[in-house]
Amino acid sequence: MAAGPIQERNQDATIYVGGLDEKMTEALLWELFLQAGPVVNVHVPRDRITQTHQGYGFVEFMSEDDADYAIKIMNMIKLFGKPIRVNKAASNTKNLDVGANVFIGNLDAEIDEKLLYDIFSAFGVILQTPKIMRDPDSGNSKGFAFVNYASFEASDAAIEAMNGQHLCNRAISVSYAFKKDSKGERHGSAAGLP
Repeated sequence: MAAGPIQERNQDATIYVGGLDEKMTEALLWELFLQAGPVVNVHVPRDRITQTHQGYGFVEFMSEDDADYAIKIMNMIKLFGKPIRVNKAASNTKNLDVGANVFIGNLDAEIDEKLLYDIFSAFGVILQTPKIMRDPDSGNSKGFAFVNYASFEASDAAIEAMNGQHLCNRAISVSYAFKKDSKGERHGSAAGLP
């Protein structure tokens, strides 16, 4: 079907769909978004072991106009009783500035990735499942996590709204995550100077 070499995914015509119920499948997403325009590809990342998805996926359209239209008409519609979030898949997510990465500290051991995702996705698109740092042997939470947003607006809003809030009876701290090479000095402006 494709003429010539296989093309890279067209990021400008690709949308991110979040807040998906576990009953949602690629086929259903394809059907749904066909209403907005011709769909080229649907990708819902799944856990390699359990084969369950993480509540988000990507839909690629023929053109950027179709993608923009899909965002307009599909954002916040309810599927299986849950409103889905639809917006542009951030292009080159690898080059995102660290400022959109948020550090969450003082987490209760009961809090899991799904709960963090549910809470923090209210502020904007989360690019991958929140990462709770765990002990490699026991698998127990070390009490802190990182959430990677697609935009600064989202990380700013999350920090403003959630810093000092209580989750499971503990006041969590929410701040910008900094690059790992600053040797743990998270706030010193002198970090990195010779």
